[in-house]
Amino acid sequence: MTDERWIWGAGLATRAADGTVLDTWYPAPEAGRAPASADTSALEPFAGPDERREVTVEVVVVEIDLDAAPSSTSDAYLRLHALSHLLVAPNELDLTGIFSHLPNVAWTTAGPVHPEAAARLRPALQRAGIQTQGIDKFPRLTDYVTPAGVRIADASRVRLGAHLAPGTTVMHEGFVNFNAGTLGASMVEGRISQGVTVGDGSDIGGGASIMGTLSGGGTHRVSIGARTLLGANAGIGISLGDDCIVEAGLYVTAGSKIVLANEAPLHDGTRPVVKGAQLSGQNGILFRRNSLSGAIEAVRREGKGVTLNEALHA
Repeated sequence: MTDERWIWGAGLATRAADGTVLDTWYPAPEAGRAPASADTSALEPFAGPDERREVTVEVVVVEIDLDAAPSSTSDAYLRLHALSHLLVAPNELDLTGIFSHLPNVAWTTAGPVHPEAAARLRPALQRAGIQTQGIDKFPRLTDYVTPAGVRIADASRVRLGAHLAPGTTVMHEGFVNFNAGTLGASMVEGRISQGVTVGDGSDIGGGASIMGTLSGGGTHRVSIGARTLLGANAGIGISLGDDCIVEAGLYVTAGSKIVLANEAPLHDGTRPVVKGAQLSGQNGILFRRNSLSGAIEAVRREGKGVTLNEALHA
């Protein structure tokens, strides 16, 4: 195994009173193997107990093999950091069983708290001005990483482990899950589910949804190419290539019956019909709903699918 498939980091792990590791923050993870003697002096002043939250913060040095499954909470957090620090792209590391290493945590304005302790300490926490912002396995991206050249309107909508390339804008209703995100400057006003990647110059319209693989038994990892537009309130369960457009409000899945509007008519005068899966990943297609028949149509098109506002994504 070469050092190219390893990531290491020195960080601060938060341990609850019952021994549960709640999280680990890595300020500057790096590619390669951990050095024999990592310098942790910058972290040591922040280690120690926090009686308000009934936790102890510990300095840790962790290295991970990207081709092996997560083995601990600190290991899992380093994988999420590697994605959000753009050291590795979505789907390029092993995340098998990651949920079992991520405890449910009460995320507060003072840091992570064990849910049982958060309920029991509520009066003292409130008196100290500490608020609980959520209870979940994943924290907000911006509590751990400040991605360069990225705008995020609502921090609660982007999880740690999201991969956001410079020039990306995530608007208030946009959502980006872990192990998902953008590969270039993109506009995100809809939902990017786990495992989904969006190419440079593409636009995920307001209320739009992209199917992931976490539920429903799906195995296909959906991707969107460059300069592609997923219209407002539209959705896809297939991949889109470059320069595609999905009409607003239209949902296209692998099983959708789609009329090939550019193809020559059959002997009975109708156009050929295929399933959505047969068009998955192809470039230059407009998906639309025929307003008279209600049928979904695929129309071959030329030129760019969408052009983003350069000033907005600079």
